[in-house]
Amino acid sequence: MYEQKTKETDNSVIEFIENVSSLAKREDAYNLLDLFSETTGFPPKMWGPSIIGFGSYHYKYATGHEGDAPLVGFSPRKAKISLYFATGDTEREALLEQFGKHTAGKGCVYINKVADINADILKALIHQSVQFLQKTYPTAE
Repeated sequence: MYEQKTKETDNSVIEFIENVSSLAKREDAYNLLDLFSETTGFPPKMWGPSIIGFGSYHYKYATGHEGDAPLVGFSPRKAKISLYFATGDTEREALLEQFGKHTAGKGCVYINKVADINADILKALIHQSVQFLQKTYPTAE
């Protein structure tokens, strides 16, 4: 049976950020921590060893695969900062067009630094993602 790798842990978010080697990435992580916390109203939690997530939802696919995930989150990785938003909502793509310098994968949006993006659009992306997931998965917190 499949076991989900990225689970909520009791690890310290602050300790994780303090161990980010790049001072600039550490400062960006604290800025994102404040922005995500204020925008979502959820406390930050570590998900796996390196994702800072806010809120959670339980998903179940038609295949029977199910698990838990944060509503939104970020990770200050060595190469880029990964931002985690919901996929599947067309509003996300419209917001990303106004977001600033970024690249996007299927589930992640990657930025080099917070100064490259529009903070108001980031807040809108966070709101959009939380609302979309809470509507799609009604038990989402």
